[in-house]
Amino acid sequence: MSKLLIGYVEIPKLSIMKDEDIRALDVINLAFGHVIDGDVVCDMEEAVPEMERIRAVNPEIRIVLSVGGWSAGGFSEAAFTAEGRARFAKTAADLVKKYKLDGIDVDWEYPCISIAGIGAAPEDKENFTLLLAETRRALDAIGDRHYTLSIAGGGDGYYTRCTNLGEASQYLDYVQLMSYDLRGGFTVQTGHHTNLYSNQADLSACSTDEGVRAYLAAGVPAEKLIVGTAFYSRMWKGVPDVNHGWMQMAQTTGGYGPGFAELQESYINRNGFVRYWDDEAKAPYLYDGDTFISYDDEESLAEKVSYVNERGLGGIMYWEYSCDESGTLMRALAKAMDRE
Repeated sequence: MSKLLIGYVEIPKLSIMKDEDIRALDVINLAFGHVIDGDVVCDMEEAVPEMERIRAVNPEIRIVLSVGGWSAGGFSEAAFTAEGRARFAKTAADLVKKYKLDGIDVDWEYPCISIAGIGAAPEDKENFTLLLAETRRALDAIGDRHYTLSIAGGGDGYYTRCTNLGEASQYLDYVQLMSYDLRGGFTVQTGHHTNLYSNQADLSACSTDEGVRAYLAAGVPAEKLIVGTAFYSRMWKGVPDVNHGWMQMAQTTGGYGPGFAELQESYINRNGFVRYWDDEAKAPYLYDGDTFISYDDEESLAEKVSYVNERGLGGIMYWEYSCDESGTLMRALAKAMDRE
């Protein structure tokens, strides 16, 4: 089975998508719809001409509405009752029909975990599966063809502990592992945020590989598991000049850093920053004596594609298209996945 190449694109950014990238992609995840008062809502009228342009370039592409995202609430409340789940599913399916979409991607961050101002409950673990089952039924009820249902899941074991992924997978076309932000906004210790493997000298075992193993152990079929990559960086400042800044205690947490296009233009082996490569983790990083930056590049993406192929996984996805307006990373993925 051919591997999927999936890109998240913020809805206002559809207009910057290049034809060559559209032809290389299998799925575009539109970011984001939201759950408001129990309904799935998203006003995409202004995006309709762009979606028509994209389909003219690649008639086989699937355009899927991603619902949720970081700090986006409403899921726990909607999933708590049968009536709420039915309302969520119906309004999601209504949007699919209204905008001639190809499916729904549920990006609930995160079941059972109340963070970034969203609600949560212990019952989320069971209700998550029930919500997906109801959404699958609503999409199937449209009746004219198969519609995609997918999720984006957290990159570490907290997500598999708080869901029943083995059971939920039966309702899903694929499961996207957000194997990025593995370190960053919560930590003052520097490190890789989207590394393929763990370095034995790392105090944290978080890695893409660890996430994949957790999802497989939870019952996700390998062929349904999609590995995530990052077109953006994480940045720590006030970092001691030890080990090129790696595994050091910074004066800041690892907030969002530049997108890859800006890294290329102003940071990678420029303006005092030196690129280093962790061959154990298969991850690049930058350091200038004070600031540490973790990111994905052409080399790390090629390693992830090889990993997906070797382990029989379902494909690759990335967040987010506009973070690399140079197109470098998209071209690297297309080349590694034989899409050129």
